[in-house]
Amino acid sequence: MVILNNKQINQKIRRISTQILEENFGEKELFLVGLNNKGFSFGKKLLDEIAKNSPKIKVHLLRISLNPAAPNNEKIRLSEPEGVLNNQVVILVDDVANTGRTIFYAFKPILQSIPKKIEVAVLVDRKHKVFPIQVNYYGVSLATTLKDNIEVILEEDKSFAYLE
Repeated sequence: MVILNNKQINQKIRRISTQILEENFGEKELFLVGLNNKGFSFGKKLLDEIAKNSPKIKVHLLRISLNPAAPNNEKIRLSEPEGVLNNQVVILVDDVANTGRTIFYAFKPILQSIPKKIEVAVLVDRKHKVFPIQVNYYGVSLATTLKDNIEVILEEDKSFAYLE
């Protein structure tokens, strides 16, 4: 079942980018930190929209790589040295927030710095948090069963999110 089609995803990205700009009014820089490949892809779309709407703000896109199935088995890597996030507004970006575990572990390299503020943006926020994670910006919030799987495809001309 399709939850969001391409047009709806693009509308959600515009809305989230506007909310990010409103909540961070007056900031000169923002650091979007995409979680693995899908979070990074979503972060790129947010960066493009923010840059289009507010060209004076400098937006950086970094990537965090971690193994969601076993986050302690491999090093969690940030694409830039951690110190770059000192006293910066950091927005951790992912496609779907489910239990909050992956996002929770993604904080590890960010907390090697002392950011000014950390927020979380996701396209789909599911209501199954077992880790202390608060999503600040989301496209859609869903109450699903734990057995349900949500897949997000972010492609240039045919993005969609669907529930299996």
